[in-house]
Amino acid sequence: MMIFKLWFLLIYIHSVSILFTMTVFGQENSFAGERYLMVKKQIEARGINDKAVLSAFRTVPRHEFVLSEYVRYAYNDYPLPIDEGQTISQPFIVAFMTDALDLKHTDRVLEVGTGSGYQAAIIAQICDSVFTIEIFEALTEKAKATFEKLGYQNIYCKIGDGYLGWEEKAPFDAIIVTCAPTHIPKALEDQLAEGGRMIIPVGENQVQHLVLLEKHNGKLKERKVLPVRFVPMIDEEGDKY
Repeated sequence: MMIFKLWFLLIYIHSVSILFTMTVFGQENSFAGERYLMVKKQIEARGINDKAVLSAFRTVPRHEFVLSEYVRYAYNDYPLPIDEGQTISQPFIVAFMTDALDLKHTDRVLEVGTGSGYQAAIIAQICDSVFTIEIFEALTEKAKATFEKLGYQNIYCKIGDGYLGWEEKAPFDAIIVTCAPTHIPKALEDQLAEGGRMIIPVGENQVQHLVLLEKHNGKLKERKVLPVRFVPMIDEEGDKY
């Protein structure tokens, strides 16, 4: 009788293990399918065709960067709230900003506004290294945990005021800013390498544009490329820049 009970228990444990594995595997397959459709319908369909950018979006699990209650919406065509009153941007906007920088695999990139960490992860799939700054400590720690979970080793995080950039790691081949000041920070202009590119949302809350800058012979050429709506860039006191 004892042997029968032990045998039954082993069969039960084995069955539960198989069921759990099938559930997880099926869920990951579903997310892979959602990523494929996201790229096809939201990104490629809007004219973005850089192979490295598309590959990054097919690879990075966006559902790992959203709050648990929004996982089912992770691959939908709109931004989602995260902690500290911030957001994870609409997939197309992340793709548009990434594509606009014309990134190379040797590039060192500065990101201002780590947020969920999704944008940094996308860039890390393409470039040599990403240096990302976030003013909210809780967001930095959560993003770092996600990077570690997913195995990223070329993303470097700093808690601080992104308006000042990351001078000790400069110059950068590209700079991406995911929060909006009312003007372009001088520190970021100075930390951009010769031949470098920067994309940044600029303007007041209701009127913002993505601005693309390129540095040639020490001078910056800029142009507005897309109307957008980002959270404001703030200092350590919470005041807007």
